[in-house]
Parts: sequence; C-alpha cells; structure tokens
Amino acid sequence: MKGLYCKPGDQGDVKFVSQETNVPTNIGDHQVKVQVKSCALSPVDFKLYEDLKLEKEHVPVGREIAGVVLQVGPKVAFFQPDDEVVGILPLEAEQSGLCSVVVTDEYNLVLKPEKVSWFEAAAVIKDGLRAYTALHTLARMAAGQTVLVLDGAGPFGVLAIQLAHYHGVKVLATALSPEDQKFLEELRPSVGGSRVIRVWDSKEDLVDSCLEETGGLGVDIIIDSGVRLFDEEPEAQRHCPHKHDLLTLLSVGGHWVTTEQHLQLDPPDSHILFLKAASLSFLNDEVWTTSRAKQGRYLHILKDVMDKLCTGTFRPQLEDPVPLYEATVSMEMVQSKQTRKRIAVKL
Repeated sequence: MKGLYCKPGDQGDVKFVSQETNVPTNIGDHQVKVQVKSCALSPVDFKLYEDLKLEKEHVPVGREIAGVVLQVGPKVAFFQPDDEVVGILPLEAEQSGLCSVVVTDEYNLVLKPEKVSWFEAAAVIKDGLRAYTALHTLARMAAGQTVLVLDGAGPFGVLAIQLAHYHGVKVLATALSPEDQKFLEELRPSVGGSRVIRVWDSKEDLVDSCLEETGGLGVDIIIDSGVRLFDEEPEAQRHCPHKHDLLTLLSVGGHWVTTEQHLQLDPPDSHILFLKAASLSFLNDEVWTTSRAKQGRYLHILKDVMDKLCTGTFRPQLEDPVPLYEATVSMEMVQSKQTRKRIAVKL
C-alpha cells in the first residue's frame, strides 16, 4: 500500500515521494481502521513539526480524510464497521491520508452525514474547524457585530463568512483579484449586504472602506490571512494589510484573530490595543489535536461542521477533485501556493 510523503530539502525545497506503507495488523483498544475515500491536500507546516519536536525524515501528506470504518478496537464506543466517518489525522500520525487504509484513534473522527459527499466532507472538515476556532473560541462573536474576513474567497474565508452570516454578524471581505471579487459578489448569502473590498485595486483603501462601512467605529472582529510587518515586504505579500492598518480599523473592545505566527507588536502598537481595550489572538487550530484538554469540545465542533454542511449552511466553493495519480503534482502546487487546497478522491 502506497502513501504520499514529503521530505524537506537543505535549501528550503520540498520533495514529495510515494512510498510503501504497512498497515498495522493489530489495532489498539480505542483505534479504528478506515478505508479512505477522499483526502484533502493542504500545505505542510514543517516549522510546526520542528517546534513540537515531531521532525521526521518523511512527513505524511494528507491529514483531512473521509472514509468507511473497516474494523474497530475492542473498547471503541463511537463507531462500528461500515460507518461513514470523517476526521483529521494528528500531527504525529505515521500514515499518509492518501493510503488506501489508515489506523487512527476514534477520538480523531466523527460520523459523516449520509447526504454529505466524500469530496465535501474531506474538503470542509479542517477549514470548518478553523472558522469555529476563530469566530467562536477566540473572537466570541455575537449577533449584530461586524467582522472583516481577509482573503474571503479562500476555502477558509468562505466558511468563515458563511458561519458569521448564520449567527447574524455583518461581514466585510477582501478580494485579492478581480476573479475573487466576482466570486464574492455572487456568493449567497451576499457578503453582509456591503461591498467587497478590492485590495487588488490601488484606488481602494482598506482602512477607509471599513471605517466608511461602520460609520467610523471600526470592525468588531478581524480575521487575517497574513500581515505585513514592515513597509517593504516580498511580492507574495503585496495584498496583505500592514499591522498598523488593522490596529487602526479595529473597534473599541474588538478582537483581532491573526494567522501570522511571527507577528511583532511594538510598545506603541500595544498601547493602541490598550486604549481600545482590544485583544489579539493567534489562530492555531492544531492545538485541538496536540492537546486533549478539550477533547469533547473538539469533537462537538467537528460534528457541528458536518451538520452545517449537511443542512446547507456551509457551501464550499472548490475546484474539481483530483485522481490519486495526480496527487503528487497537485500537492507540489499547493505547497508552493500556486493553487489553493485540492481534494484527492479514490476512483
């Protein structure tokens, strides 16, 4: 049985290789053997593996999976053979999600609703978790608030917009390109009834647009997709807002949820947060699997993500699935950010 693995190079390059993997013949008391039907291809964060002392010569690729239960351990309480499940393999997993069969703890999985396709289940499970973590766990969103979602047309941004709408929150979203703008303007429900902010257009200013939409009060919640720390940044970050812009448009008592793990705030920046009684949180959804302190809440979130996908609250906008034989090429494009998330489906 083959799976896809990646090996970081000396010069920062990444090599993806397909290699044979053995499935354990004996499974643990609380483990489940799953026949994988679909697997999401997301970028691998090698720095996170290093920080958590989980470095491996070959890092498994594809952790968001959906499939059918083949066998359960003697003490498994949640599942039985032939159940359809979806979940996220932990960082310490030894098997690639692109293997035909994987073994994992039952606490990493939830039941997949019958109406939800394999393709959608694997595509939504992690971005849905990120949206819940950002808006519920960190920002504590409430009806009537205003949220700014940066890169609203990305897989995570779309679900964050839809989750905020569901809870009666007004949404502002940025578009990184004319294509993203057209997509967001056609998104249903529409983006909070307000205009999409065209950050690709130098004539439209992010701060001015947000303050105009909020009557000068600023936004209650910001969810970024990267931040410029300095005035001169690489071309890849040209559409990312400067940290000072986000501090300016944050409202009194607002919450800034950042994905920028190297964000640096100088004393004047912290003073602005103090004056506004605002807060800053770091979005790292991997904490749910690296720490089991809130296991019940984690499984509840995964289940609710699937329920909202089943009822149509979540409507992901994704590219066509890729067959397994194209997974290596697709993963190379995802890792180098030439394309957004792709989903491999077993044909």
